[in-house]
Amino acid sequence: MSLFENSLYEYCDTFFVFLQHENAPTAQAIQASLAELGPRYVVENIKEVDGKFASATIRSPRDFSGMDLTYVAGEEVADQLKTLSEELRHLTLHGGAADALKKLLCASARYDVFHFEEQNAGNDDEFLDPGGLLLVIEKIAATCDGVGYDPQSQDIL
Repeated sequence: MSLFENSLYEYCDTFFVFLQHENAPTAQAIQASLAELGPRYVVENIKEVDGKFASATIRSPRDFSGMDLTYVAGEEVADQLKTLSEELRHLTLHGGAADALKKLLCASARYDVFHFEEQNAGNDDEFLDPGGLLLVIEKIAATCDGVGYDPQSQDIL
């Protein structure tokens, strides 16, 4: 079940991990990579298509967050990259960031990372910690030799 269907979670924003289709990992590889983050992350509903990771839900109750991951390839990614190359052409990048941008713009697939905040009506002192999201994006990108991207801030992660 997607977190979009769970009333305890409210959608916040979407991040991406861009990769080459041939580098798409198996579900087992993604699960092993995310397991390295420790027991505070719960990975559920893992789906595989043609032996490759297709989607999953990750919850981090301690961070009051959750994520739905979905694999996308094809024309939708190509269209997004055309738009992104126009939007990002004004950026001045050096070294590793410039290399990451080149890798991002040559991608043939992506993981959509939908970020959710767990609604905790009984405790107003608790808040969403975005650190868990960034760790998950980093792990996924490392597993598929991809590049994380935050479209809201236009940051390459």
